[in-house]
Amino acid sequence: MPNTLNIATFNTHKGLSSFNLRHTLHEQRQLIRKLQADILFLQEICGAHDRHRELAYHGQYHFLSEDGWNYAVYGRNANRAKGHHGNAIFSKHPIVKWENENISESSVEQRGLLHAEIAIPGWDQHLHCICVHLGLMGRWRTRQLEALNSRIHRMVPKDAPVIVAGDFNDWRQKASIILKQQNLHEVFEQSHGRHARSFPSVMPIFRLDRIYSRGFEVHACQVHHSLAIANMSDHVALSAKLIGYPNVGR
Repeated sequence: MPNTLNIATFNTHKGLSSFNLRHTLHEQRQLIRKLQADILFLQEICGAHDRHRELAYHGQYHFLSEDGWNYAVYGRNANRAKGHHGNAIFSKHPIVKWENENISESSVEQRGLLHAEIAIPGWDQHLHCICVHLGLMGRWRTRQLEALNSRIHRMVPKDAPVIVAGDFNDWRQKASIILKQQNLHEVFEQSHGRHARSFPSVMPIFRLDRIYSRGFEVHACQVHHSLAIANMSDHVALSAKLIGYPNVGR
């Protein structure tokens, strides 16, 4: 029988609203709980910050994952004088192995690939999940996409299921061309013919956030956009319901 997984991705903007006007971490926690994701990909999440200590002393990823997910891993990317931030993956299924690969092209923008292997009950292979937040400069993104492509080629069995999600900053819509080399397809592109509008949250115009998958069928996908969400972050949240077929290489 196929297994259904609910997947979501959200750039938390370090727990701040658009234009950094106020802290929104509590609202973000309510949002991601409502998404009811089995696996959640988060970007720009603070592991530590002096100004945010009273809100999440042990790191925002601990605070946001409370009471919702049994497993959470954090990849530290950007180091600042007052703290650090990076990507996180939350899962309701066991994360059996994970690694954060540095793909920074500049000290100005420190980036990483957070790669987790997740044991889905009844599946004979681990699900490989990679959370990404790529650079703003086109030449940096190209090299980072090549690094992502290389990592999947080296580290993931060819018949293993894969989900890659996050903020691609892919203004020129080039990521899908590269990721198709690994048989990865974007869920909104499959369902609606084009990527979802996700930035800025007040009036989404740019198609920057993505969910790519391999070894799944897309049952449904949704852009979570509302006035409340627009006041939580500068990105909207995306989700997808994927049907996977365990024990069958696709």
